[in-house]
Amino acid sequence: MAKLAIVILNWNGQKFLAQFLPALIQYAPAYSEIIVADNASADHSVEFLKTEFPAIKIIQNNENGGFSKGYNEALRQIEAEYYCLLNSDVEVTEHWIEPIIALLDAQPEVAVVQPKLLSFKYKTQFEYAGASGGFLDYLGYPFCRGRVFEYLEEDNGQYDNAMEVFWATGAALFVRSNIFHAVNGLDEDFFAHMEEIDFCWRVKSLGYKIMVEPKSVIYHVGGGTLPKNSARKTYLNFRNNMFLLLKNLPKNKLLPILLLRFPLDHVAALFFLLRGHWNDTWAVYRAQLSFLRQFRKMKQKRGNVNAQVYGQAYPKSIVFGHYIRKKTKFNGRCLV
Repeated sequence: MAKLAIVILNWNGQKFLAQFLPALIQYAPAYSEIIVADNASADHSVEFLKTEFPAIKIIQNNENGGFSKGYNEALRQIEAEYYCLLNSDVEVTEHWIEPIIALLDAQPEVAVVQPKLLSFKYKTQFEYAGASGGFLDYLGYPFCRGRVFEYLEEDNGQYDNAMEVFWATGAALFVRSNIFHAVNGLDEDFFAHMEEIDFCWRVKSLGYKIMVEPKSVIYHVGGGTLPKNSARKTYLNFRNNMFLLLKNLPKNKLLPILLLRFPLDHVAALFFLLRGHWNDTWAVYRAQLSFLRQFRKMKQKRGNVNAQVYGQAYPKSIVFGHYIRKKTKFNGRCLV
């Protein structure tokens, strides 16, 4: 059994595999194994891997079940002490693995760790999907150290300290394999987007910590499967954010927060409309309708809700702080 299984979930990502696998192979320590789980790609990814990278193990899923189902199916077939769920559109650096494994080995209370994410296109800038650690405000809006909504900071080493965070990026998520399976993996009803936040929240409910280790650095392209301006992505983000809250909020907070969020999402739809983004506007309303249709089903998944975890959320509104007070940075404690 490998100490670390680095698992890339691929869907029509042949160009990324060709571009980024060589460095991943070069910098993989001897105790690790690289596996590509293919989500029924139609771009000859599997044939390419067999020809160009015959040493790479391939798991072929029968369908594209999205990020969640794809990883769940693959990881059920992989034995390792730790998993790294790695996006195909990631460029790794030398010694990106060792600091994270050292942290996990030294601190058994830590279950999930992410590296520092920088932009592949703008190498000195944090990347949207996780920057230097993910956080959540009391209304359920996610943001990062280094990224608040669309504002991305330059990386000047200001967030290079390892620290506990609320959620870790799904672009490069290291997790203890026993904990991944203990919480039944990723929620397949999310399909893609925010499933890593739901996963981390459930892991925290068991009493474990989520960390960022900035000594590990990777560069993320982003939008490799769904582009940033995709109405499909808008739909999934808004719907899944509501799923996230329904599943994990303490009972006494559930109704008040949902009653606040619905009108706020209507405001977001209005902003899309004013910018002429008709498809995104409709995506917000479709997301709300889908949430209401699946309300009962998702509510039944609440399970082990730990009220103390919600107490770790940022206690103020990131929307108000950013858009009204014009704050653009979060230092891990407060907006500045």
